[in-house]
Amino acid sequence: MAARSTATVTTGNLPTLSSDSGLSTYLSEIRKFPMLEPEQEYMLAKAWVEREDRESAHQLVTSHLRLAAKIAMGYRGYGLPISEVVAEANVGLMQAVKRFDPERGFRLATYAMWWIRASIQEYILRSWSLVKIGTTAAQKKLFFNLRRLKGKIGALEEGDLSPENRKTIADKLSVTEAEVDMMNRRLSGGGDASLNAPLKGDGEGIAEWQDWLADDTADQATEYAEQQELDERRDLLMAAMDTLNDRERDILTQRRLSDEPVTLEDLSKVYDVSRERIRQIEVRAFEKLQLRMRALAAEKGLIPQVRA
Repeated sequence: MAARSTATVTTGNLPTLSSDSGLSTYLSEIRKFPMLEPEQEYMLAKAWVEREDRESAHQLVTSHLRLAAKIAMGYRGYGLPISEVVAEANVGLMQAVKRFDPERGFRLATYAMWWIRASIQEYILRSWSLVKIGTTAAQKKLFFNLRRLKGKIGALEEGDLSPENRKTIADKLSVTEAEVDMMNRRLSGGGDASLNAPLKGDGEGIAEWQDWLADDTADQATEYAEQQELDERRDLLMAAMDTLNDRERDILTQRRLSDEPVTLEDLSKVYDVSRERIRQIEVRAFEKLQLRMRALAAEKGLIPQVRA
């Protein structure tokens, strides 16, 4: 495989969102870029990795601008200009394209969504003047999961949380009830933008937020295809796990496939080895799993065969 590129993926002639009022125009612009078939995406990614072909990188970025915008919309409730959130999403997208390895057996969208979310979240955490929070991992987890958990327990419309709901969230996120209460009060002032809020500036007849959201909903055929792809990936993962020994399988599962990953320290005590040894086993197991999944996917014709 070619060495990882050190070149920079730049914005080039990408559409820009200068203000929230131009959002509908921006969304119309990025919809003009075509989506890529798996083979097209693979060849473009190879061209970038092997030759640092900037036009290929540009096509990879533009074909995923809709994904970045859609993820950015999910962060409307943090009181920040959506234009800036979209810009940060695009930064994350470009970082993903720069680091994407087409030989790993997954589509760029699957890889990019993590970079996009990370870029947005880092931007939100830097915005101390709008929402000041702590810097511990638990507090960050609370910040980005509070509204989701409130929705699950039917407490989105509450001002101050009830003692029962406050305790439920605190236990779930491993923070104190006082921290839950403080974070809830800090975030409750902004609220989400209304889905019926009007969009301004393009005169194209798309009047409300919900029109854009509804337009992003996949039709039945698309949903079926996405579910089929998810099932195929799950089957590949389960089959590839057989290439690992018992210890590798357990460590990889505990570290990377668990909702609440186990720490290196805890696993080092279980296996009576150093934390560094656990980390080495985890990395080796992950690399073996990736290679096996790639081979299985190629055998099934889900991705192109590796070129000589």
